[in-house]
Amino acid sequence: MSTDTKQRRKRRSFTAEFKVEAVRLVLEEGKTVGQVARDLDLTETALRTWVERARADRGQGKAGALTTAEREELARLRKENRQLQMERDFLKKAGGLLREGGLEVKFEFIEAQKAHFPIELMCQQLGVARSGYYAWQKRPESSRQKADRALAVEVAAVHQKSRGTYGSPRVHAELRAAGRYVSRKRVARLMCQQGLAARKKRRFVRTTDSRHCQPVAPNVLARDFCADQPNCTWVTDITYVWTRQGWLYLAVVLDLFSRRVVGWAMSEFIDRHLVLDALDMALKGRQPPRGLLHHSDRGSQYASEDYQRALASRGIECSMSRKGNCWDNAVAESFFSTLKMELVHAADFATRDEARSALFEYIEVFYNRQRRHSSLGYVSPVEYERTASPVAQAA
Repeated sequence: MSTDTKQRRKRRSFTAEFKVEAVRLVLEEGKTVGQVARDLDLTETALRTWVERARADRGQGKAGALTTAEREELARLRKENRQLQMERDFLKKAGGLLREGGLEVKFEFIEAQKAHFPIELMCQQLGVARSGYYAWQKRPESSRQKADRALAVEVAAVHQKSRGTYGSPRVHAELRAAGRYVSRKRVARLMCQQGLAARKKRRFVRTTDSRHCQPVAPNVLARDFCADQPNCTWVTDITYVWTRQGWLYLAVVLDLFSRRVVGWAMSEFIDRHLVLDALDMALKGRQPPRGLLHHSDRGSQYASEDYQRALASRGIECSMSRKGNCWDNAVAESFFSTLKMELVHAADFATRDEARSALFEYIEVFYNRQRRHSSLGYVSPVEYERTASPVAQAA
C-alpha cells in the first residue's frame, strides 16, 4: 500500500453535547460543514448527518426525515421485533419441552441450542434459572447423558439417511429394526434438541381432465383402501414435476395391499401412452389374476378406448372416482403428496433426464425398498410383501 494513501480513521464516539455544539456552528453561526469538520477534525459525512437530524428535529428537515424521537422509537420497535421473532423461533424448536418439565431435559436442550439462541432467553422461556444451568454444566457427565449423546448421533444418521424426511415415529422404527430399543419419546426429544423434523406437506394440485365424452366406470372401490392380498386392488394416477426444460409427467400404479409402486412411466406428454406404459409395467411385473380391481380418476387418459381395452383384455374390473372427488383415490393422492414433499419440492431439476433419474431412484430404491410406511407397521412395501402370510403370498 502506498505511503500517500490515507489511513482509515479509528471509529470515535462523541457526547450529545459535543454534537449539539458542532451543529450550532453550522446552523447558527453560518459556517460551512467543510470548515467546521476541518476545525473539529471530523468527517464531513458525520457532521452533515448531525446537521440534517438537527434540522429534522426543528421541523426544517427534508420530506420524510425522521426526528430524533422517531428514530429512537423505530430502533426500539426493531429491537423488540427481533426479540419477539427470536422467542417465536425458539418456542417452535422447544416444542413440548415447555410442557414436559424436567430440569435435566431443559438443560440438555439449552446446551444443544446455545450456539443459536442467547442462554438468558432460553432460560427465561423454559422457566429455569441461569445459575442452575451453569451449575449443571459443571457437573460430571452422567451415564444417561453419555448414552443420549451416542444415541443422538444414531438418530441424526437415520434422519440423514431418510433424506431429512423422517419424523420421530419412523426414526424410532428404524432404530428398533437395528436392535436399538429406546422409547419414541426419547427419540423425539433428541430430534428436537438437534432441530431435526419431518418435512411438511404442501397443498396438492389436481391434474385430472374429466371434460371428455368417453364413458366412465362407477366407483366400485368406494374408498375401501384395504386389500387382503397382493394383486387384488390397484390404484393409479398422474402427477407432474417441473424442470427447467418444462414439465415431466409421472404415472404410477400402486398395489393397495402393500402400497408398493408396481408400475410407473414418465413422459413430457400427458396422454394415454403415459398411463398405458405404467399399466404395462405393472402387468408384466406382477402377472395379476383375472378379476383384479383397477381404480383411477375419470381423466381422459384412463377413459380412453385403448386403456379400457387393455384392462378388459386381462379381465380387470374398472373403477373410477366420482367427479371432482379426490378422496375417492386418496392412496394415490397421498403417494404423490409424499413424493412432492420428500423429493420434488426440495429439488431444482435442470433437465427432464435429471428428474427421471431422481424419480426412478426415489421410487425403486427408497420408497419401495427402504421407506417405512406408517400404515404397514413401519416397514417398507417390499418388506411387507416379503413377510406377508403364506395365504396372501400364494394369491
